[in-house]
Amino acid sequence: MVLYIHGFASSGRGSKAWTVRQHFGAHAMAPSLSYVPELAFDTLTQLVERFLPHEPIHLIGSSLGGFYAANLAERYGLKAVLINPSLKPYETLAAYTGEVKNFYDLSAFEWNERHIQTLESLALGPIKTPGNYMVLLQTGDELLDWHVAAEMFQDGHIFIEEGGSHAFEGFENHLAAIEKFFS
Repeated sequence: MVLYIHGFASSGRGSKAWTVRQHFGAHAMAPSLSYVPELAFDTLTQLVERFLPHEPIHLIGSSLGGFYAANLAERYGLKAVLINPSLKPYETLAAYTGEVKNFYDLSAFEWNERHIQTLESLALGPIKTPGNYMVLLQTGDELLDWHVAAEMFQDGHIFIEEGGSHAFEGFENHLAAIEKFFS
C-alpha cells in the first residue's frame, strides 16, 4: 500500500495525489486530511496501523505531508518519499495564523497557535534509518529552504533538481524511481 500525504491547506484530491493514485492504482490511498494537526496525525496513525499487519505500507509526503510521513516512518520503521518536505512546520507555518484558504477548494479554516504547538510536539529528532528515505528537492522552492532537508537526510537517497518550485514540478517523472525505491 502506498499512502500519499498532502501538504498544508491542500487535499487528497490534488494533482500529486491524483498522480500517485493513477500510478499505483488500487495499491494507493490519498486521504483528505483535517487541517487540525492532532486529527490529521491521528488519522494517519490509524491508517498505518490498520494496514501494516496485513501488507507493507510505503509513504509519500509533500511539504507538511513530508513532516507527517517522516514522523510515521520513524515511528513504524517505514520507507518514505519526502517531496520538498517542511521539516520544521512549527516555524514555517507560524506566519499563517488566522484565516487560511484551502488551495484545492478555497474553503476557509482558522489556523492558530495551538496547531503550531501540536506540530512542535511532533518535532523530528535525529533520523534513525536514513536509508528508509528518498528525498526529492527543488532548489526553486519559494517557501522552504531545501538545504534543511538535504542536511537532515544527507545519508538518505537525495535528489536535488535545480529550479522548480514548492509544488515540485515534474513529480510524475520520478514515479518509476519511487516505485523502485519501495521495492
